Amino acid sequence: MGIPYLIVGLGNPGENYRNTRHNVGFRVVEELVVKHNVKLKEKDEAIWGSFTHENHEVFLFFPQTYMNESGRAVGPFARYRQIAPKQILVVSDDLDLPVGRLRLKTTGGSGGHHGLDSVITHLNSKDFPRLRLGVGKPPSANEGPNHVLSGFAPDDKEKIEKAIHRAAEGVEIFLAQGADAAMRELNGDQPE
Repeated sequence: MGIPYLIVGLGNPGENYRNTRHNVGFRVVEELVVKHNVKLKEKDEAIWGSFTHENHEVFLFFPQTYMNESGRAVGPFARYRQIAPKQILVVSDDLDLPVGRLRLKTTGGSGGHHGLDSVITHLNSKDFPRLRLGVGKPPSANEGPNHVLSGFAPDDKEKIEKAIHRAAEGVEIFLAQGADAAMRELNGDQPE
């Protein structure tokens, strides 16, 4: 078996958060669960399952710690499974990108995203790929927390559904061809 991969969707557990802006990371990884018919289990503050892709075990992972403590579940799991940061792709929402816009980077800071901050802290590394889905800016800076915990406006629902699907396809490219190929596909021209 080749090197393992860990695909982490960031979000908040519970049905009341399901369709919020903060949970687009969960929703991308959920598409992969369905596509690959992955059986999920809950253990150690996470829901996860795996499938085999081209001789690599791929773990699909949903921290159940709530967003701001996501790394508390990711760090121990990655260490136990001996998954290096470069083989961990974290999928999250991003307030600084327009609704539906995608951006994949292989390293960097958190951009003020508390879930990514937690993952960086618990992996003790910034050198992991992260795929960000734009959820749009709040009306004012102090409305950020309410904005990410709210749903999408009717005009934005189609955009975000397309972006979630496209992001899941991008994860498949990441697994099959690597981060550079996925960045070429996802970071190019996109509808605004």
